[in-house]
Amino acid sequence: MELSLQYQPTPNPNALRFLSAQSFKREGKATFYKPEQCVDVPLATALLAVDGVAQLHFFQNALTVTKESRVDWSTVIRDVDRIVRELLPAHDAGFTLPEDPNTPQESPELQKIEEILDLYVRPALQGDGGDLQVLGLEGAVLKVHYEGACGSCPSATSGTLMAIERMLRSEYRDDIQVVPV
Repeated sequence: MELSLQYQPTPNPNALRFLSAQSFKREGKATFYKPEQCVDVPLATALLAVDGVAQLHFFQNALTVTKESRVDWSTVIRDVDRIVRELLPAHDAGFTLPEDPNTPQESPELQKIEEILDLYVRPALQGDGGDLQVLGLEGAVLKVHYEGACGSCPSATSGTLMAIERMLRSEYRDDIQVVPV
């Protein structure tokens, strides 16, 4: 049976979202920038070896590929399509990544922020092939890191950022400031 694979544009002209009926990541999400981050994930290793691929974001049955602006999509699409069709059938979508020892324990404040983001923000970002990682809260300053298509999207630091900040001001506290890192 042939693997069904479709791709669709994202708001970021340098990112495409590839969709399959088969999972890329069964639980959670994973973002890769360098081959050494994915030595235990052969699919990610092979995709990062494609000329011009800058980032991969695995989330359920979606893979977001972000390319360098110097390369043309036609070549990247051809190579990604070939690799996914070849390796996805044997891919372990249940892979886990080692815990980052620098990840702080979530405070009740961060848990509340994560709940708000999960409810109101992440579904839209994930629908466009991206995501958001909370790095920490210092006073009223929330530091975040964009992932997937959001990582290099021009609107991530303007319109999207303002929308996230408005949502958190409405649902959490009115003086919060969101800063992308």
